[in-house]
Amino acid sequence: MPSFEFEGKRPSVHPEAFVAPTATLIGDVTVEKGASVWYGAVLRADICTIVVREGANVQDNSVLHAAPGETLVIGKDSTVGHGCVVHCREVGEQALVGNGSTLLDHAVVGPRTLVAAGSVVTPGTELPGGVVAAGVPAKPMKPIEGTSSELWVDGNPPYYQELARRHRDGAVEIEAGA
Repeated sequence: MPSFEFEGKRPSVHPEAFVAPTATLIGDVTVEKGASVWYGAVLRADICTIVVREGANVQDNSVLHAAPGETLVIGKDSTVGHGCVVHCREVGEQALVGNGSTLLDHAVVGPRTLVAAGSVVTPGTELPGGVVAAGVPAKPMKPIEGTSSELWVDGNPPYYQELARRHRDGAVEIEAGA
């Protein structure tokens, strides 16, 4: 995995986390136990701090960064889907950010909230916990309880934790032409 120290700050990855060999970690990044950072993801903490809490997953080709001096926290057992731009303050515990979503400066996604794929959470927006939010700009649409979205919020963290273990133990780079 490409990992870079920047101005004396370097990434810290728990030995039981999975960081794909093509993910890039720069500066003040912490990846806690059981968390995963997938192929092509970039976590650039040059002017900020990024913390990926225990059991969370940051999926392929997502980009994480934050405003100067901010700490971006990806909450315990939360999910950042494929191809997201996360430039906010917090993704709450067990929240799910759908594929291709964008979260902008100082935004907060509450715990157990699902941000629908392709949504844009505008600067400073604070989405409450336990809702499905969607749109451009993203707005709370309904409580998550009892919806099919709740199944994603509940099922995604353990699924990705197990898949990360399988990749950590079983993905093998092959030589070109082999």
